[in-house]
Amino acid sequence: MDADIAARLIEINRDFYTQFGGSFSATRHRIQPGVRRLIGMLNGDESILDLGCGNGELARELAKRGHRGPYLGLDFSLPLLHDAEPQPEGFSASFMQIDITQLSKYGTQLVVPGGWSLITAFAVLHHIPSYEIRLNILRSVHGLLAADGKFILSNWQFLNSEKLRSRIQDWSKVGLSKEDVDSGDYLLDWRSGGEGFRYVHHFEEEELPGIADTAGFKIRDSFYSDGEGGKLSLYQILDNDLTP
Repeated sequence: MDADIAARLIEINRDFYTQFGGSFSATRHRIQPGVRRLIGMLNGDESILDLGCGNGELARELAKRGHRGPYLGLDFSLPLLHDAEPQPEGFSASFMQIDITQLSKYGTQLVVPGGWSLITAFAVLHHIPSYEIRLNILRSVHGLLAADGKFILSNWQFLNSEKLRSRIQDWSKVGLSKEDVDSGDYLLDWRSGGEGFRYVHHFEEEELPGIADTAGFKIRDSFYSDGEGGKLSLYQILDNDLTP
């Protein structure tokens, strides 16, 4: 993808989460079933780096479960981070405003001794345009993760919903064309508190293994969950161990 087009798609999402961060946050007051399933597997002492933490619902759920390890949430949206800040007493949570597309620039600020036990990116990577930027993010994650750590991500499977497919808009609404973007790239509208647009990439299940392998990861498990029919999110668990 042309770098200028990728920058434009990033700008579309930055504008959306700045303008509609409040109304978006109001629709996100519970964690998804797939996320609940995954955090149920934690020991409770893991150090967690949460990419695209949004309004902090994951942190609040961890606090309810008595999680003892440190947590750091990253997001570029100030309205969402504002909603994330109130956390239960006694939980070691902190937040930083960081653009995930520029993650490699913040590497030294995010390093912890021994690396992070767990890095999460729930409903994040599908908002990142271009193979090159996604690969750069995964490589940065690989460098921040502990040797025996895990990287868990989920990607929106909106094409599995007739209702969500109806939200797909023509690229001309943001001054682009289908030829400008990559296969699997879509523009979806937003209708709460005004009209907005978001860039979203629809990942096929077989799409991520290649980029994961190039970044030094192995996908250890995949499953579908959430929404109608339990198929609106694809979850994948990656680790650094490349042995079978």
